[in-house]
Amino acid sequence: MQAQEVAAGRTRLHLLDVREQEEWDEGHIEGSQHIPLGELGDRLAEVPTDKAIVCVCKAGFRSDRAAQGLAGLGFNAENLDGGVEAWMRTGLPLVTADGKPGRVR
Repeated sequence: MQAQEVAAGRTRLHLLDVREQEEWDEGHIEGSQHIPLGELGDRLAEVPTDKAIVCVCKAGFRSDRAAQGLAGLGFNAENLDGGVEAWMRTGLPLVTADGKPGRVR
């Protein structure tokens, strides 16, 4: 799924960021949920089932694995093509936990 499409569909989508804590702290898409990929299997109960899930990472590789795994378990899951790097290249913002502008690490 392309960044512009995700941005336009935010009300019907749930963004799941699977990057590591340090990456998340540097900047993430506002309103996204954070579960590192290595913890996802143990935390599936935290992932909503009432919306389509868009998995997010830095460049789209880890999030593609997450999306495929979730889809295999019956979730409606897709990948954010190009990750937060593509998100920022499109001119869309990242934020830090305290609401300041974020960056890709």
